Amino acid sequence: MPRTRKNRTARASAEPFWKIGLYIRLSKEDDNKDDSESIINQKKILRDFVDGYFEPGSYVIVDVFADDGLTGTDTARPDFKRLEGCIVRKEVNCMIIKSLARGFRNLADQQKFLEEFIPINGARFICTGTPFIDTYANPHSASGLEVPIRGMFNEQFAATTSEEIRKTFKMKRERGEFIGAFATYGYKKDPNDKNSLLIDEEAAEVVRSIYHWFVNEGYSKMGIAKRLNNMGEPNPEAYKKKKGLKYNNPNSSKNDGLWSASTVARILQNEIYTGVMVQGRHRIISYKVHKQIAVPEDEWFVVPNTHEAIIDRETFEKAQALHKRDTRTAPGKQDVYILSGFVRCADCKKAMRRKTARNLAYYACRTFTDKKTCRKHSIRQDKLEEAVLAALQVQIALVDKLSEEIERINNAPVINRENKRLTFALKQAEKQLKQYHDASDSLYLDWKSGDITKEEYRRLKGRIAEQTAQLEQNISYLKEEVQVMADGTDTDDPYLTAFLKHKNIQSLNRGIMVELVNMVWVHENGEITVDFNFADEYQRILDYIENNHNILTVIERKPAI
Repeated sequence: MPRTRKNRTARASAEPFWKIGLYIRLSKEDDNKDDSESIINQKKILRDFVDGYFEPGSYVIVDVFADDGLTGTDTARPDFKRLEGCIVRKEVNCMIIKSLARGFRNLADQQKFLEEFIPINGARFICTGTPFIDTYANPHSASGLEVPIRGMFNEQFAATTSEEIRKTFKMKRERGEFIGAFATYGYKKDPNDKNSLLIDEEAAEVVRSIYHWFVNEGYSKMGIAKRLNNMGEPNPEAYKKKKGLKYNNPNSSKNDGLWSASTVARILQNEIYTGVMVQGRHRIISYKVHKQIAVPEDEWFVVPNTHEAIIDRETFEKAQALHKRDTRTAPGKQDVYILSGFVRCADCKKAMRRKTARNLAYYACRTFTDKKTCRKHSIRQDKLEEAVLAALQVQIALVDKLSEEIERINNAPVINRENKRLTFALKQAEKQLKQYHDASDSLYLDWKSGDITKEEYRRLKGRIAEQTAQLEQNISYLKEEVQVMADGTDTDDPYLTAFLKHKNIQSLNRGIMVELVNMVWVHENGEITVDFNFADEYQRILDYIENNHNILTVIERKPAI
């Protein structure tokens, strides 16, 4: 665009002084496809325009407002909002943009900005592209027919691009490819594949510590946050910036790089640390409305084994179980009471409250304390912890004996022989049952063809029916016996290993409690009942041992041939 220099002397006194704000934007979809659209080159293009279009001394470039990696349909672009604020405060009175598409991909926003915002604030708007707009030199240029047509074209382009991107993202999510702009804390993008994650060992060590403190040492989420802050460990947002990433979280400035309980909670609940890619928890409403909404869990994209795990599955599941427990901390402390969330009144079934008196801590029925509608259940904390520990030790010793008995049963040759005998007997019985059914069918044909009388048919059919019923009963019994043998277990059963790995337990911690204990019931007389996890597995193993004991006993009592 050539310089406007007509009647320079006459207009010199009337020309306002222009405080220029240059606006540029590079969206994600641009991605270096065209160098002219890059931030650097957009700056150069607009500066060259200003030098050629404005008289020297008639202007100053206040600032360059740049939104990098943001779509034009996003009304929450930080620098666009900052530019609007400068215009409202009269710090900028002239906005210059390379094309309408750089500023708007939404016709309604475009029209409102040009027809309301700019005039109301007495500002000048210049678009250097097609259509060329200068609301000061030609006030009607912003209302020409080409402007809304261009706006409609840009909006349609944005809609089409958005749909294409959505489909691409969906396919990548289904394949378990990571599509986030920044890798989850604890990971980094593979330099050879931006859709793959590698462990960032520095951050991963912090993640491991968070899980260890929460599961094994009984720290609360707030306690973990305080510990990390005391260590001077930057939170995930600050860590990304420390690593030189252009991470802009509008809320990150509020916490000054400090950890919070909510940040710790998000890490403790993120399944990605187990090697499972979980994406699609949220989605934007539309290409026009960039507000995110939560997506139902059954619509998430969950793909296992896409990357190396930082946290093993067992530890992760323990952490999830602890989330469901009462995790209140002691006053002025960072750790959670060992039994928090586990202690209940045996009568009213409500959680018991921890209280202190004369420097002694104890648990009391809150229903009795608050409403006097239950009995006075109470027990000292130290006595309760000792009792729970003792119960665990007894249960572990019992499980150890069960394991030994299972090993003896599984190593008994007679068990294998009995299994083969039962399987063979079942096959023979089923074969015979089929013969009975065939005979019954033939009998009917014999009667209809006149080979036998009606009375003979009824007599023979009754006999076959009796034999069939007895045989079906025998088959049912054999199937049960075979199933008992098939439902056997081994010494590496998850139930057995869960208890036996704590064989030498001498003290309690939150990790052991959540792994092995479901609930602790306190009775009025101070006695306790401990409900252990794996109750169904425990009963199954007892049944297995009992059934196989019976088999062994029967076999051992058989006279030798």
